[in-house]
Amino acid sequence: MRPVLDVRDLTKVYGDGDTEVRALDGVTLQVEKGEYVAVMGPSGSGKSTLMNILGCLDVPTTGRYLLDGVDVGGLSDEQLALARNRLIGFVFQSFNLIPRTSAVANVELPLAYSGMKAAERRRRALFSLDLVGLADRADHEPNQLSGGQQQRVAVARALVTEPALLLADEPTGNLDSHATEDMLAVLEELNAAGRTIVIITHEDEVGARADRLIRLLDGRITADSKPEPAGRHAVGAHR
Repeated sequence: MRPVLDVRDLTKVYGDGDTEVRALDGVTLQVEKGEYVAVMGPSGSGKSTLMNILGCLDVPTTGRYLLDGVDVGGLSDEQLALARNRLIGFVFQSFNLIPRTSAVANVELPLAYSGMKAAERRRRALFSLDLVGLADRADHEPNQLSGGQQQRVAVARALVTEPALLLADEPTGNLDSHATEDMLAVLEELNAAGRTIVIITHEDEVGARADRLIRLLDGRITADSKPEPAGRHAVGAHR
């Protein structure tokens, strides 16, 4: 079975000469289907650059990146946009929900670009909201939801296209401890159901909940190991 992510000797260089900065310096990484991986590192370690490349939002200076078997380096801008929409589900720290729009309409958005009929879009969006325990909030607008609920809507939106990869950038960064626990329970439940998840975080307690922890420093992977046990909480605790 091919890896969902297959990154080979990636570099990302900004500037040249005396001003050259190597944001990534020979990163090689494979993530198999169904893995739950956390990427950690201090500011300037290269984790945001890596996330942008994994999310097809940026391209490496050198190296190769295969996403679900597709060589990203050979794609046109239009094909890259399609890959982002179909193969990757993004979750961001700031939720990025459209205000004054219902939760279910927010979740439907990625499907609107594919020409899918409205009834099927609505069915799949409601199914995604149910996966994150928010089926009963489908008609609520973002300002009627807590921060944790808004982030779960964002996760439902990321899942609605059935992507190969769920890519989460600091998804608990704007959440309190209780909402963080709820969000981690959601991610763990999704992973238990077979979803492939890569999470970028600076929080040790969040990284410890993944099955595999990758540490970056100065653009290089310095550790790739199983985190110290933090004790996963009961699946479904968010419901």
